[in-house]
Amino acid sequence: MPMWKTRGLPATLKSKKKHKTLIIHNREDKLVVGQNAMRLLCASLSLAMICWVAESTLSKTDAKKGATKKLEEKKLHSDKNVQDRGLVVVDPKAKDIILEHKSYCSKKMKERHFSGDVLGYITPWNNHGYDIAKIFGNKFTLISPVWLQVKRRGKERFQFTGLHDADQGWMKDVRKTSKNIKIVPRILFDGWTYQDFESVFGSEDEIEELSKNMVLLAKNENFDGFVVEVWSQLGNQKQTELIHLLTHLSEALHEAQLQLILVIPPAVAAGTSQPGMFTKKEFDQLATAIDSFSLMTYDYSAPHRPGPNSPLPWVRACVELLDPDSKWRKKILLGLNFYGMDYSALGTSGEPILGSSCPNDSFSQLLKLLPAILKFDTGFQQQYATKFLFGRKSCNKLTWRQKSITR
Repeated sequence: MPMWKTRGLPATLKSKKKHKTLIIHNREDKLVVGQNAMRLLCASLSLAMICWVAESTLSKTDAKKGATKKLEEKKLHSDKNVQDRGLVVVDPKAKDIILEHKSYCSKKMKERHFSGDVLGYITPWNNHGYDIAKIFGNKFTLISPVWLQVKRRGKERFQFTGLHDADQGWMKDVRKTSKNIKIVPRILFDGWTYQDFESVFGSEDEIEELSKNMVLLAKNENFDGFVVEVWSQLGNQKQTELIHLLTHLSEALHEAQLQLILVIPPAVAAGTSQPGMFTKKEFDQLATAIDSFSLMTYDYSAPHRPGPNSPLPWVRACVELLDPDSKWRKKILLGLNFYGMDYSALGTSGEPILGSSCPNDSFSQLLKLLPAILKFDTGFQQQYATKFLFGRKSCNKLTWRQKSITR
């Protein structure tokens, strides 16, 4: 988050914040999955966990309101999974999305169908992510709330912010749901200047102090480690020094039985065939030190360049470039976004669009209000909707939301 690719903020908060969501890799709505990343990659569009989006319209009479409510509750706990209901298809109907988007199979909600690590980000876009982490905790091995920032306040002085947003009660509830789950908040190097990085890189004492403080923070706040987002801040500069810092930090965390996950940009620059800021060279140098790599395989397109969020050929290339021999594939957490993009008719603007958590501005709401043609791009292996308004093609293109955790 990446951030969306990821955002940060932690100590105790008794009630859930209003802005937070579950992502699973970004703008963050993304699911990050590890082991056999290519296996998931190839199956990402047929995952059994697609959750469709929409809201029901209540009737005017009280009796009808009650009936509608019962129907909604029934949909929330279907006896059949999405495959049995015929929802895992490349040509879904808008009415099926509207009717089925909230439903999941209660009998299967605790089952895992992927043997590798699965990291779920809780992001600021939608507070429903906190509930998803509790309900479907067994689907995950790692949960990363976007809570924390570390700031440098002078020589060997570091401040951690965002602790006010850490909810110890929620963490306890998540661990009750899944005994083996690890809570690893994302931490952002916030407000660091180039000089700050140079000062830390040039001093073993500074590196030692930063590492020690991060270990103490994790122990004091009952964290199981951290998702560190820092690589993109330096571009292609100081990579050797940054690798040294991350290696030292990982050693300190591992000594305390804590994990370190590193957020990395795509290995192939979006829209080009050029290498990105993190290549096989850096991957090989860090593969033995880092527990997992959170690969940002999303946000391929942009408002000025409308298109798919994560075209499959590009995603595959990003993984294969980093690890062509599959030696460390189990450490690659492949980023799957849980949001789409809504582009203007002229392609001059665009913004993320969620499934159904924003009642007045969500994909499900748009499907209810506007006629839409849903299409599947066989090249990109992604779905999109072309909407028509007042008989004119509005050219809005939405990549499909893949809710792969709500199986």
